[in-house]
Amino acid sequence: MRLEIDKTRFLVVILGCLLATTLANPLWSQSAYPTKPINLIIGYAPGGVVDISERFLAGKAEKFLGQPIVITNNGGGGSSVAYGIIAKKPPDGYNIVGGASTGLVRIPQFRNVPYKMDDFVPIMHFATPVLTPIVVKSSSPWKTFKELVDYAKNNPGRVTYSTTGVGSPMHLAMEYVAKQDGITWTHVPYPGAMPAFAALLGGHVAVNAGAGESVPYIKDGTVRILANLSEKRVKSWPNVPTLRELGYDIYNESVFMFAAPKGTPQPIIDKLDNAFRKAMDDPEFVSVMAKVEFEPSYRTSADAIKYLEEAYGRIGRMIHDLKIPKEDDQKK
Repeated sequence: MRLEIDKTRFLVVILGCLLATTLANPLWSQSAYPTKPINLIIGYAPGGVVDISERFLAGKAEKFLGQPIVITNNGGGGSSVAYGIIAKKPPDGYNIVGGASTGLVRIPQFRNVPYKMDDFVPIMHFATPVLTPIVVKSSSPWKTFKELVDYAKNNPGRVTYSTTGVGSPMHLAMEYVAKQDGITWTHVPYPGAMPAFAALLGGHVAVNAGAGESVPYIKDGTVRILANLSEKRVKSWPNVPTLRELGYDIYNESVFMFAAPKGTPQPIIDKLDNAFRKAMDDPEFVSVMAKVEFEPSYRTSADAIKYLEEAYGRIGRMIHDLKIPKEDDQKK
């Protein structure tokens, strides 16, 4: 009888050890994370201001993570292409996306995309745009935004403008202006800020809205800035008015951020958040942000979730008020 009892106790101890090991493994793997390189997809074209800032921040975060961050670019659709790729990846912290809030709170309300906002958990957000310029070539006859609007009123449909895509903050702002002033102009979307700006330089469109890549060209006089879509004036161009100052109650409230697939364990999110947050304090990163006219700003994962939910509702109401149809509806 004693032998049977001892055997039973032995089996209980062994099973207990196995159970403890099984339960501990996920916790151990999360505390040890990362144990291999992390893949980051940036949702904008290489060389653009979003790519530069996110690539630079990721490079600075590597030293806090102890593993390299391998970067690829999949631009287009206000970062919706990249979000669509990452939504299908395992929630293990080794595949993350760098993009803009646009891809989560605007694009899904304009077109069908292979994901929903809650298919992601935000890691953190690190910046807001200071400059979202509306520019024309220096040879353009328009010296002010009012002159552009007046021309568009007298020449319906003749003014063409480029942006980073349907549903982008720039598209929404330009159509807001059009509705308020009773004008019609033609939107020409592009898969990235640099291609959209290049269309202006090449004479394919008359106006470009929102390309931070225009900064050097503004400085050397190649293009002229008429207005700023951001919330406040820019120190570099103190005489350039915002759309709000011109009487249009709209501005680009986008934030630039990192996110992971839904289901990524919170300890992993916290570790990534902490690494990116520490990287924001690097003097070189601060310098880069100033050069691309981005303002460092920070929200934790929890705060970013709340912001995105609120922004989704606000933007949805604006889309409804502007009567902008979804892309599929426009094709019917």
